[in-house]
Order: sequence, then C-alpha cells, then structure tokens
Amino acid sequence: MPDVKLITENLADELIPSIGKASGIYILTSFVMDSGVRLLSPYLREAMDRGAEVKLLAGDYLFVSQPEALKSLLNIHPDIEARLWRSQGASFHPKAYLFDYGDGQGQFIVGSSNLSLSAFRMGVEWNLAVNAKAEPFTFRRALDNFMKNFYHEFTQPLNETTIAYYETAYKAYHQKYPELVQAITEMEESELMLPHKESKQEDVGADGDSIVISPRPAQLGALEALDNTYAEGYEKAMVVMATGLGKTYLAGFFAKERFKRVLFVAHREEILNQAKHSFLHIMPDKTAGLYNGSDKETETDFIFASIYTLSTKMHRERFEQAAFDLIVIDEFHHAAAKSYQMVLSYFQPKFLLGITATPDRMDGKDVYAICDGNVAYQLHFIEAIQKGWLSPFRYYGIFDATDYSQLTWLGTKYDEEELLAVQLREDMAIQIYKAWQRHKQTRTIAFCSSIIQANFLSDYFMRQGVASLSLHSGTRSMSRQEAIRRLDHGELHVIFTVDLFNEGVDIPSVDTLLFVRPTQSLTVFTQQVGRGLRLHANKQYCAIIDLIGNYRNADIKLSLFDSREVEVAVGKRGNLVPIPPAGSVMELETGVVDMLDELSRKKQPRKDKLRSDYFEVKEEVGHRPHYLELHLLGKASSKEYRQEFGSYFGFLYWCKELDVYEESVYVRYERWFKEVETTGMTKSYKMVLLLTMLERGANDWFKSMTAREAAPFFHHYLTKKEYRRKIDFSDKDKQGLQEFNEEKVASIIADMPMTKWSRSSKGMITFNNGLFEPQLEIEPEHVDLLFAWTKEICEYRLHGYFERKAEKVDLD
Repeated sequence: MPDVKLITENLADELIPSIGKASGIYILTSFVMDSGVRLLSPYLREAMDRGAEVKLLAGDYLFVSQPEALKSLLNIHPDIEARLWRSQGASFHPKAYLFDYGDGQGQFIVGSSNLSLSAFRMGVEWNLAVNAKAEPFTFRRALDNFMKNFYHEFTQPLNETTIAYYETAYKAYHQKYPELVQAITEMEESELMLPHKESKQEDVGADGDSIVISPRPAQLGALEALDNTYAEGYEKAMVVMATGLGKTYLAGFFAKERFKRVLFVAHREEILNQAKHSFLHIMPDKTAGLYNGSDKETETDFIFASIYTLSTKMHRERFEQAAFDLIVIDEFHHAAAKSYQMVLSYFQPKFLLGITATPDRMDGKDVYAICDGNVAYQLHFIEAIQKGWLSPFRYYGIFDATDYSQLTWLGTKYDEEELLAVQLREDMAIQIYKAWQRHKQTRTIAFCSSIIQANFLSDYFMRQGVASLSLHSGTRSMSRQEAIRRLDHGELHVIFTVDLFNEGVDIPSVDTLLFVRPTQSLTVFTQQVGRGLRLHANKQYCAIIDLIGNYRNADIKLSLFDSREVEVAVGKRGNLVPIPPAGSVMELETGVVDMLDELSRKKQPRKDKLRSDYFEVKEEVGHRPHYLELHLLGKASSKEYRQEFGSYFGFLYWCKELDVYEESVYVRYERWFKEVETTGMTKSYKMVLLLTMLERGANDWFKSMTAREAAPFFHHYLTKKEYRRKIDFSDKDKQGLQEFNEEKVASIIADMPMTKWSRSSKGMITFNNGLFEPQLEIEPEHVDLLFAWTKEICEYRLHGYFERKAEKVDLD
C-alpha cells in the first residue's frame, strides 16, 4: 500500500480488506449508527473467529450514538471488547481506525468518518490512510493513545446494564432537544449528493482533477471471472448480479483495454442513456452514440442501441456483421425473445456478454443456451446484503384471506374479472392501508395487478390524506420523471403502479415496497424487490409489505429471502419461515404461517403439477414446447417428466397433446424413446454418437455406422467448445482427442459408447463386426417424425449434461 492515501468516498472498501488481514482491530468513533455496525459485523465476526482482537470505543456525545447500534455491537461476537466514553457534555469527536497486521505491518486511518453507512459508503468524507511501516513511531503512538482512551476513567464497558442506562438518558435527551438531535442525526446519516445518483465510481488525483475510476468490490469478482473466461477462449458469457451493484459499469470496465468497438443493447431508453454516461465516465477519451428511434449514430466507438430498432433488418444491416468486438445485452433474461435472437444471429462479435439480475423464474436456466452454458459469475441479492452492498430488509407477510383456489387460472395468470372482484373491495383497501400504516417508512412503491386496482387503491389512500399517485401508461396528470422526482423529494408518499418500475429505474431513497398482487412470476417479483434494496444514507432498511394468500408461488417466493443454501431452504417441510441474512427481519402473521403449512400438505399431485407447468410454458412460447424449451423455461425440473412418464413424449401422450398420427408413432417406438431418454450418461459420448448419426439426415440416421465414420464429427463436436473439452476429456482420452487422430478417436468410440451402449440397451442397439446400429423397423411414413423426436431428445440430453457438469467442474 502507498505510504499515505487520501480516501474521499467508500471508506468501507478500505476498511473491509484491512479487517480481513489484521490480527488487531481498534476503532475509535464519536458516533455509532446501527447501519454502520450492520455493514462491518460479518467481517469483524470472521476476524474474531480466526483469533483477531477487536476493541471499539464509542462516545455518548449529544446522544447521537443509537442504543440499537450498541446492542448490535455486543451481538457481533462474545469476545468483542466495546466501551462507551461518558463525555458529560464535553466534546468527544475522534474518528480513527487502526489495524495491526503483526511484524510491524499495519495501517491507521483518521479523518471525518464515524461508524455509519453514510460515512462508509455514500457521504462526502475525507480520510487519510497511513502505512504503519512508513510511520512506525506515529502508528505505535496511535495505538498507545487508543489504549489510554479505551481504558480511561471516563469510559465504561458496554453490557446490557450500561446500555440500558444509556438508552434511558438517550430518550430523555431526545425528548428535551428533539430538533437539535434530529438535525445532528440526519446530518450523520444524510447523503450529501445530488438526488437520483448512485455513489460515484470515481477518485480524485493530487491536483483535484478526476482520474480514471476503479471497479468497486462488488464488481471486482465479476471482472476477474470475465477476464478468466475471455482468456480461456470463450466467446460468450453471462453475469448475474443483483440490482444495484453496477452491472453497466462492470460491462464498461470489461470493455476497457480489451475491445475497440462495443454495441450495448437494451430495451429501455433510460438504460441506454445511463449506459452511455457510465461508459464515457470510465473512458472519457472514447466516443459514444445512440441508435434508437430518434438517433442513428453509427461511427462512434460505442453504440447504445434499442433492441426495437435493431430488430428491424434494415437497421441491423447498416452495420457489418463483424462491426463490433464486444456486444453487451442488458437485462439478458429477455434474450430468448425473437427480437434479440434476430440481433444475436446477425452480428459476429469477438465476445458476447449478457448481464442480468434475474436470469429466469427460478434458477437461471432460461438463457443458459444463449451463452453456451457459461455463467461466469453470480451474486444473489441475499449475498450482496450480507456483504453490505445492498440494504437489509424487513419483510412483513400480511395474511390475505382471499381464497384464490376459487378463481379461474388461465395458465399464467388469474382471470382478470374474477381477480378484480376480490381486489376492489372496501375491506381489502382498509386492510392494505392499515398494514401500510403499521410498517411503512417514507417513500413507497406499491405493485398492483392492474391499472384498475392501482387507480382504486390510489383513490382510497388519497381519501385518507396520503399523497399518492397511480402511475401507468395511461397516466396524464403527471409525467413519469416528475412522479419520480416528487417521490424522491418526499412530495409523494406512495406511487401505485403495475410493472412500470420492474427494470431500468433507480430511486435509491425508496425505503418501502408494498405488494398487493398475487406473485405470478418470480423473475418479476425479484426485480421489484430490487427497487428497494439500493443503499441510501437516510435508509436503514427496506420495508417489504406483502399480502400473502393461497395463490400460486406464495410459498416458493419466500425462499428468495432465505440466507441458507437453496436445497436446505426449500427442501424441508419444517422450514416454512425463511432465515434472512444478518440485519434483516422476516415477520409473518399467524394466518400466513398456518396457510403455508396447509399449502405444504396439499401440494398438487405430481402429474397434475407437471401438466400445469407444461401448459404455462406452452402459453408463453405459443406452441407445444420442444423438450429443450420445456427444460429452459419450465418451473418444474425437466427430469421429473422422464421420471414420471419414461420420456417427454410419454408425457405428451398421457396429456393428450399428440394427434392420432403422433400417438401411433409414440406407441410403435415407445421403447426407443425411453432408451434414448434413460440410458446412463457418465460422459456425453452416447449422445454425441447419436448426434453424429443424426447428422446424416432423416432417411439415413438409423443405418449402421463404424467408429471410423463417426470419428471426425465426434472429435469436432467435443473440441469445438472449450467447456466441452474440459468437462468430458479424461486423462486417458486427452492424447487421442486434443489433436485429431482417426485411429485413436475411433478406438475410444468403439469402446465407449458403442460397446457399452449396445450391452446396456436390452437389444435396442447392436455393435457387431464393427457396425453400430439401432434395431428399428421404421415405417416409411414414420421416418420424419421419428427423426425429429429422436433429435429433440438427443439435444435436450446433451444440453442438460453439460449444464449439470458445468456446475461441478472448475472451468477456469
């Protein structure tokens, strides 16, 4: 580290690494706020678990230190030593952070930052960090003076009794001088920055001029993963990061020094403008332009283009196919849409980067194929909260007695008229209003099912004297920008909307979310939760007020808030109530807990659930889904269809989704379909061999093949993509498959899969005299459909195999 370093923002980015390597941590601060304690708690706890000494001295000056913060300090670890300086009215205003690394190594930081989220992350603060090795005398003197202050006669140890005494005096002082204390507290926790801005990712040089900005810790891990991915020769990757962590800046940092021309594609104008600003902030020497409905700039280094404009052939073809070195797709979970597919199939970049906070409904699979199965980095909002990069939450589950089982389910949503009939009731509005009054903070976004419901609730709240607005595509009384400004400035208390704020809008000051709609899409719900989790100096937590009834996904969505591993969080019937991350709270009304218990006991029968999930996918894609589409888009695990029905086409037969001709094909070749579906795959070789045969076309795929005939395509398939090579080449295979050698590759194929598959197939496949052949008697009129269905199963199994293996194999 440099001998002396000026830190003008994001002090936490300096403190956290120092805590991680210090054997002694000594903090001296005049004010302690609960937001600051929550931010440092996990890092201090880890330090003490490995034996580090932690001492903290806070002050009672003007009774700004919060009692709950002092209590939180004691809860960090049994071995923490914390004391309180009793100022007795005299000024006590030090701010110092000392870290002893041992062997004369360490650093100390002194300046303006108290122990608060604002001081650590967002406020205007100046601190100097000094290398202990460069200033050993000063460092030793600082440690000596800290100990003198720590054990001074004016101090007392923090414990339940002393904190109780302090809390009594704290409340009395606040009652006596409310305006003074409020002003100081707000100053300590305020964000002294322009509204609507995130804390700037910039630094200041010695001459006061702006210099090139650096990635935040939240971006460093993703950037390193992308660097490794690119160095390994991958051409595509996806990054999944929670809302509020700077995905656009990440894309800019990745582009810098690596790619000359960049195309950034998004579906909202706000995103394009924000991205343009971010890229130029990182690389001010570059040129950037917009390509959308009104602007058609084509010659700049960076193009920020609307997907709706680029989806037109004429506009795509204004650019050469290889015009861009890097293409970034924002909100990558939209990339399966036809408009995006037309763009992706046209351009030929050196690298494709997809960025999103919510890759799919449940588990990130719906865009997996588009990035060749390469998810370079993932960071869920729960983990981001634990790291102090997003705001903690307090979730309030409010019981909704509506019996949604009596409403007609239309595949992906409830019948709108029936839903409105239960929503547009005075008693429902009263319940919502009372719940909001109990738990709300200062600025609320309320998510509704429909414009009618939004108008209804906004009118009710206004009659109660609440400054509210129903904001949607038809709102004429106020622009969207003006509504956001008024909410941010506290002139509006509630905005009722439908899906307007799911993506592309950042209002960090929003501290309350109100959900008055059944959760139908977990992707949308996650996006909406993200609207309230951005850090803001005046926000200690985000209140999430959620009406929960017996609607679909009511039980599943709660697992999103669980800090435990997914399989633990949702796999046990006894774990109905999630365990939130430290600093966050889950409160469920008794009615909600009882209802969740009943739902867990009355789950749909497995076959009926699979049918329901299948029809949701069918309605979404507009046709009977191919097997891979069902896997990528369905809520249920696709392997359940095989487990329950022997094959996907067996499910379609049971579900009456086949016509008479298709039924006859299924019945005649049922054993074959089940063989392809269920044959074991410790490696991909069986399906690669089958794909090799299918390459010969519908009329010839089932004819006998030798291992030498299979070798060229087999080798090409397994070496074309780096991840396939890494996943499926054992040590004994490498010599034969790295450089094509027909004899060696053929030898591998003959052993596995040809010999082993023929032995396990119960006569469905033979391998005699060097000829591998399925034993099928195919009617001429069945040739095309049998080929299509066999290929569908083969492609599904290969995708699922590499997807599963990629999760377990280090591809770096």
